[in-house]
Amino acid sequence: MNLLRDSATIARRNVIRIRRVPDVMAFVVVQPIMFVLLFAYVFGGSIDIPGGNYREFLMAGIFSQTVVFGATFTGAGLAEDMQKGLINRFRSLPMSRSAVVAGRTVSDVVYNALSIIVMSLAGLAVGWRIRGSFLDAVVAFALLLFFAYSFSWVMACIGLLVPTPEVVNNATFVVLFPLTFIANTFVPSDNLPGVLKPIAEWNPVSTLTQAVREGFGNLPVGTPEPTAWPLQNATLYTLVWAAILIVVFAPIATRLYQRAGAR
Repeated sequence: MNLLRDSATIARRNVIRIRRVPDVMAFVVVQPIMFVLLFAYVFGGSIDIPGGNYREFLMAGIFSQTVVFGATFTGAGLAEDMQKGLINRFRSLPMSRSAVVAGRTVSDVVYNALSIIVMSLAGLAVGWRIRGSFLDAVVAFALLLFFAYSFSWVMACIGLLVPTPEVVNNATFVVLFPLTFIANTFVPSDNLPGVLKPIAEWNPVSTLTQAVREGFGNLPVGTPEPTAWPLQNATLYTLVWAAILIVVFAPIATRLYQRAGAR
């Protein structure tokens, strides 16, 4: 119970920063709108999706990319706390040792939920619609948030290993940019050349996007059945990846936090 209470307190502290730090508000609100408008109007006219509407095809990819990048809040926030000496202050308080990291990852869920709401409104404005059932759409949104939460633990490890938030942002950009673009986020994976196609098919961001498209009913009419096993079982494959990330990186992040505070 102490862990849950302390984690909730830390998460609340992080969420309050949305109102007080303008650049956080810009990332949560402005960036999702920018991505939707940019891809819908700049690339939408030049990318043909047979049997479908590119804007509806696009939205699942935008959702997936944004929540993965949104997980960097945990890494940057922990690096900032380390830099300012707040980690040692937290350790001096009578609170659970895991609460700081856990609270950070939970607050990322709030950030990503706000981003999803903003993106949904922007998507509706440019012509995106949910064609599937209400329950399927809810499951798709929940899958987005769960995968983003699991990825936050990876970012937590990075944030506790590097010295500054700037390094976190630069390091994660180098990894996340190809991870979200060598995928079916913005173009069908069948359109990718050579070795990039199988990489995209086994990329968990691709399966997240595929599962969300299926949940929203946004797969183009006449889309052939995927030949790669991960895309055939997109939801299961994504959940397995999310579980692995939590099981592997949550203990590592907690251990790194304890060691960091002891330095």
